[in-house]
Amino acid sequence: MGTKLLLCDCLGSQSVDAAAIGGATSLDPSKVYTNLCGTQAEASAKALSEGDVIVACAQERAFFEMLAEELGADTPRCVDIRDRAGWSDDGPSAGPKQAALAAEAFLKLPVPKVVDVISEGTCLIVGRGEVVFAAAAQLCDTLAVTVLQTDVADVPVDRRFDVVRGEVWNLTGALGGFRVRINRFSDLLAGGRGAFSFSAPKDGAVSECDVVIDLTGDPALVPAPHKREGYLRADPRQPAAVATMLSEAVQLVGTFEKPLYIALEPALCAHSRAEQAGCSKCLNICPTGAITSDGDHVAIDPMICAGCGACAALCPSGAIAYDAPPVAAVFRRLETLSSTYRKAGGKAPRLLVHDADHGSEMISLAARFGRGLPADVIPFEMDSLAAFGHAEMMAALSSGFASVDVLLAPRTERDTPEHEAALANALCGDARVQVLDIADPDALGDHLFGATVATPVTTPSLPIGTRRQVTRVSAKAVSPEAEILPLPEHAPYGAILVDTDACTLCLSCVSLCPSGALGDNPDLPQLLFQEDACLQCGLCATICPETAITLEPRMNLTETALSQVVLNEEEPFACVECGALFGVKSTIEKITEKLAGKHAMFATSDAARMIQMCDNCRIQAQYHSKDNPFALGEPRIPRTTDDYLKQTPYSKRRDH
Repeated sequence: MGTKLLLCDCLGSQSVDAAAIGGATSLDPSKVYTNLCGTQAEASAKALSEGDVIVACAQERAFFEMLAEELGADTPRCVDIRDRAGWSDDGPSAGPKQAALAAEAFLKLPVPKVVDVISEGTCLIVGRGEVVFAAAAQLCDTLAVTVLQTDVADVPVDRRFDVVRGEVWNLTGALGGFRVRINRFSDLLAGGRGAFSFSAPKDGAVSECDVVIDLTGDPALVPAPHKREGYLRADPRQPAAVATMLSEAVQLVGTFEKPLYIALEPALCAHSRAEQAGCSKCLNICPTGAITSDGDHVAIDPMICAGCGACAALCPSGAIAYDAPPVAAVFRRLETLSSTYRKAGGKAPRLLVHDADHGSEMISLAARFGRGLPADVIPFEMDSLAAFGHAEMMAALSSGFASVDVLLAPRTERDTPEHEAALANALCGDARVQVLDIADPDALGDHLFGATVATPVTTPSLPIGTRRQVTRVSAKAVSPEAEILPLPEHAPYGAILVDTDACTLCLSCVSLCPSGALGDNPDLPQLLFQEDACLQCGLCATICPETAITLEPRMNLTETALSQVVLNEEEPFACVECGALFGVKSTIEKITEKLAGKHAMFATSDAARMIQMCDNCRIQAQYHSKDNPFALGEPRIPRTTDDYLKQTPYSKRRDH
């Protein structure tokens, strides 16, 4: 038998289709119980003791985990098929969705990579007046506190914490590794009678700490302060907010696990080449400042990264990939949900992408007090909404979903989801992706029940490969008749247009192209281009000395995009000595016209003729020319003792 699925109708409040779940999945559904967390807990205990079980209840997860611990059994997985499927106006017909959700819960997904962060409790409190001293007095018994006083108010005689004065010039790092640069730094002089005095101020002082508490009331010292772990900030005029923050600070001592959200492959990065600017999408979108320029590529500080995933969604080359979980796991979940739903008898599923906090609560409230979700709307939880980019949206549509709705949370940055939705709609040629900014559970249910359901693809495709590969395959599946789809500006797919009249085939664009989309022919003067490899990074247009290159965002679904095409070519020039082909005929003729007889190096006809020679013949001609630049001149005559004696008579030498 396969993995056991414990089913419960929650005191008869929902319909559970055990037959649909068993027929469409490899799970072994139990009979439908009524109160597994109460009067029928013995059945739960028996199933947990046998092991390899999934409980179809998320609300009472804590109960089942505690029961498994008491029995010495493995912690069971739990899946919510009640709030997300059973509790709905469409509950009796939600069998296919229940099967899909159960099949998704059965997947074994990779565990995110983590790194240990150690905080020893070294705390810096920044602010003015009595507020910072009161906060320091409250924390100093738990944390090693230093107060950075930004005013000149009298310092208390309490020496349980240190006090310095100055102003923060720069703050970098995160929990367990902050680095603070302080200007006008003055250290407290503990000796003497009366009020404490301070040393002379100086700039450029550096301090390191584990936790930073900002009570200045000024703008935050770091971008996206709510996402910077270890940086706590409150308005000093609100005592309740300050008290809450101080209680959080006390907990920031110990060893913590920091997820490594992003995987970076610098070799694929198209940020720059030869000090020429290329792609900077990740730099522009990162809310925390975790991404910085590092030569030809970017660097990511994993301690500052908050895991929003926007950089991975926007990265055109795949150099940045979301790794918690990896995109392959997201594709696998999408395909499992869609295929299981269809296998269980569903026709046109719709996908509702939401976050783990706001979105899950909206669904739960809509289910408990409202209409719930329609039977064809399958919720899809993401730790980060911004990481669900156009590739994931297209993968959902091509795997069989009729539409994709992304439910924003109050703190979700809108730029990336809206940009990616617009790109996905352009790729599928229809408005199948919507970004929902709805904060009312009832309004969410009304919107989903009242929406027009589109027709899904007739032949779903498997989302396998890189994000670029999946996007192309998905676009062909969703728009099988389309050949070239115009895309919005700054799309990561497209062609380059070359002004052949201006292009001199200098091939500087080829040398800088980070993806190899541009190439040359070693035998002929040709500029070659493979469209499916083009990132639209703009490096070629930036480096072109003739400004002959422009970008055209588009998705070419024809086979020509997969092979090289000639963008520009000219007749090669034949060497006047040996006849070997080299260079571009028009360029050689233009150079000859401008230099022959007009430049000191090419004043004679023989010298000007060298312009029209290949490399080998030019060297030969120079070597045998009258003014041979390789000639060493007459050999130097060695001087001997006799030469010196001839110059100095023997009789005048003093050493004899």
